[in-house]
Order: sequence, then C-alpha cells, then structure tokens
Amino acid sequence: MSALASAFGVSGALRGLLSRQTAEELPAPTAAVRRLTPPAQLTEAELIDGCLNGSRLMQKHLYERFAARMMAVCLRYAQTTFEAEDVLQEGFLTVFKNLGSFRRECPLEFWIRRIMVNAALRQHRRNMPLVAVSDGGDYPEDLAGEEFVLANYAFEDLLSIVQDLAPRYRMVFNLFAIEGYSHKEIGEMLGISEGTSKSQYSRARVILKTKLERLDAQHSHGHLRK
Repeated sequence: MSALASAFGVSGALRGLLSRQTAEELPAPTAAVRRLTPPAQLTEAELIDGCLNGSRLMQKHLYERFAARMMAVCLRYAQTTFEAEDVLQEGFLTVFKNLGSFRRECPLEFWIRRIMVNAALRQHRRNMPLVAVSDGGDYPEDLAGEEFVLANYAFEDLLSIVQDLAPRYRMVFNLFAIEGYSHKEIGEMLGISEGTSKSQYSRARVILKTKLERLDAQHSHGHLRK
C-alpha cells in the first residue's frame, strides 16, 4: 500500500468523514447530476458547495483532487512518511471542519496548503521535546552569498536531504524558501527571534548545498564507472 493510500485509509476520523454517501444525503435531482459529473470536471465551487451541503461524495472528490499535492507538502516538513501522513490527515480534517469559513478570495488549493503548513507546525511543536537538535555533520560556516538551484535535482533526492535536516532547520528552510514567509513571520510562528530564523535558514542552506555537492560527486563517479 502506498503512503498516500495509507493516509486515505488509516485514520478512523477521516475514513468516517469520507465514507460512502447514502442516497438521502443530497436532494434529487442535484445528487443525480453530481453523481454523473466526472470528478475532474467538477469546479471548485461545485466541490465546496457539495461539501457544505453534507455530501460525503463531494468530500471524497475534494480529498482526491488535492491529496497528492498536499502529501508532497507534508513530506517536506515531516521527518518520516508516517509523520507526513499524520499531518495530512489532521490537515484534511481541519479543511472539512472549516470549509464554511473559506471566503473564496484565493484558489482553494492555496487555502488548503496553508492549513497543511499550520498542521505541520503543530506537529513540530508537539515533537519538539522528542527530536534531536544536532545535524550530525561538519559543514562550512556560510555560503558567502552563493546560490544553488534546487530545480536541477530529482524530487526524491531533495526530499531525502530536506527530511534529514535537523527539525529547526527544516522548518525554517521550508517556510522561507518554499512558502515565502518573512523571517519576522517565521519567528512569530516558531517562537524564535527574527535573527535566529535568519541564522537557521543560512545554516540549512549550507548543509543542503554541501550534501547536494556530495550527491553530484556520487553521480559523477557513477557515470565514470559506466
């Protein structure tokens, strides 16, 4: 079973929420029309309205439309796949609980993504007393303004390296480099100073760059052997 399939099936609360729809849940002919519409052709408004009307079928379609992309977000914040699945489940429960408050002023995916990030932050706070803080490596102190391009690397390689970062570095790197939060905002979210956020982001970049250089070297040696 894949990680995503496990995320869909493990949580009793989420499984119950997405359980099979009964014929009485939506009045005819609305239910019949929605049942015949291919899920991929449903608009965001139709998905949202269906969920708000209590349709388990629309909740299932909404979950299936966004789950894979949100799992990718959760994996970047989590240290393990199981932790990412927990964040995904918690996030979608929050989505369905608060969907009525969504003002539709931005794309639904953007709103759901923010919820997933917040769920990851809550998971981080819960795990803080349990996680190690050492990054376990010997790295240079700074990059001297040097940049590196993440787009040149496979998702699996990047994910493994990001997940291997110490939790405090991983959170700051994701929030700043991927989500676009400022260091002041990150400091407020994580309960640290703005300067600490900047320092931890700089350290995360150093570690990532060093590990990516090692990965490049391994790939180069592999090609030479061939």
